Amino acid sequence: MGIRDRLSGNEAIANAMKQINPDVMPAFPITPSTEIPQYFSQFVANGEVDTEFVTVESEHSAMSACIGSEAAGARTVTATSSAGLALMHEVLYVAASSRLPITLACVNRALTGPININADHGDSMGARDSGWIQIYSENNQEAYDNFIQAFRIGEHPDVQLPVMVCQDGFITSHGVENIELIETEKVKNFVGDYCPENYMLNPNETIAHGPYDSPVYYMEHKRQQLEAMKNAKEVILSVGKEFGEMSGRFYDFFEAYKLEDAEVAIVVLNSTAGTAKDVVDAMREEGKKVGLLKLRIFRPFPGEEIAQALKNVKAVAVMDRHEGFSTIGGPVFSEVRTVLYDLPNPPKTISYVYGLGGRDVRTIHIESIYNELLAVKDGKDQGEAYRYLGVRE
Repeated sequence: MGIRDRLSGNEAIANAMKQINPDVMPAFPITPSTEIPQYFSQFVANGEVDTEFVTVESEHSAMSACIGSEAAGARTVTATSSAGLALMHEVLYVAASSRLPITLACVNRALTGPININADHGDSMGARDSGWIQIYSENNQEAYDNFIQAFRIGEHPDVQLPVMVCQDGFITSHGVENIELIETEKVKNFVGDYCPENYMLNPNETIAHGPYDSPVYYMEHKRQQLEAMKNAKEVILSVGKEFGEMSGRFYDFFEAYKLEDAEVAIVVLNSTAGTAKDVVDAMREEGKKVGLLKLRIFRPFPGEEIAQALKNVKAVAVMDRHEGFSTIGGPVFSEVRTVLYDLPNPPKTISYVYGLGGRDVRTIHIESIYNELLAVKDGKDQGEAYRYLGVRE
């Protein structure tokens, strides 16, 4: 039986860390993820975990310390947001290319400028091509569950890649919700001990990290990273199933909500999915066949599976809480439309950029999208495929 509690998303992540008891946590504070190392440092000070907590002078140093400790054979975690993740950017690639399964809690926040501290996916989307697995969380429960699963995914012998678990700043990170924690002993057994095959403190084998990679080998190493990312798909499904058998909460690449007979659908990440579900329920009662695909895994991108899930809808809105400045739509939109292209009768796909800098997203906004999609389906809306939601024109 799980342990019922009321926790913020940051508290949920800190409690998952406590139950896992990692070897090392280097961290530097930044809003809105500051509470995670704050709570966890209290666990360290109280002797509730054996973790070595490393205070550093910047987020770049935090990720550099993560790389050093993980390379030495220590299970390592950290947390950051916004400009903190951006400052780590250089070394995110080092972590991934060195095949170091670091686990990072990313509390999504807008990037400057102008300066803004509210929910926005610009930080993690800016790191989408760095070689990290990316998992997104609708609510506090999912943030907790995803963080526990992240260790099994990243540390799997066929993967060996770092993982970032994302949640929306303030909306879930500071919002308190009912949550069901898993008993600590079960969490420990599920995650298991970290037993890397190759690590720098292994006295029986010599290994180097960070050497120069000449043109003779560089492409092969990048291809190996790609194969590891491909392998992660099967591992994600396996871990999600095993986690469900333990907790009763099963996880897939995405959640298909009332998509079976949907004529139109929305694709969205993180907390906005909860708002969209309420709208789907209300519009279904009115007899409108609307559905939702809540994307949980963005890297590796489950393209074939998304295409199968959306193959029967007539119009799709892909919502991006990030402006990628491509001038043709958001990054999630671009990838979703790409995988729909090869369908025999691909749905009309529209990009909606929304919620930048924490702009409120209400049920009335989601309803307006569905109504526009229904008009597109009926041939009554021939407007642009690149739209902004809730912006003052």
